[in-house]
Amino acid sequence: MEITGGCLCRAVRYTIRAAPIVTRTCWCRVCQYIGAGSATVNTCFPSEALEVTGELRDYRMIADSGNAAHRRFCPVCGTHLFSASEARPHLVFVRAGTLDEPEMARPSLTIWTASAPSWACIDERLPRVERQPPPAG
Repeated sequence: MEITGGCLCRAVRYTIRAAPIVTRTCWCRVCQYIGAGSATVNTCFPSEALEVTGELRDYRMIADSGNAAHRRFCPVCGTHLFSASEARPHLVFVRAGTLDEPEMARPSLTIWTASAPSWACIDERLPRVERQPPPAG
């Protein structure tokens, strides 16, 4: 399996040679910042399956879990592409909107619903978790 994607300006491109592990819609406060007030849709893959061309910038932060997290984005157009945790270096989360074929990234779970605003559009068909679920993979 080969999955491709990239940023808005195409300065960053990536290829993933693995099937997705899980796709989640996330309403944590950080994702609301990244998603301009909405949730983000994030697809998890094995990190060794990801190959990136182009320059990325990295924003390192401490998550609510206490783990160091990295948010990686294109320095040209600002598109957020990836996130990862130092506690789970074998996993990478890819923003579904950056996939060339985003249809393949259908969410199976909505997480951090406790942080969602009252007006949030949350798919009633998906299971919900109020905070962080157990680790993927």
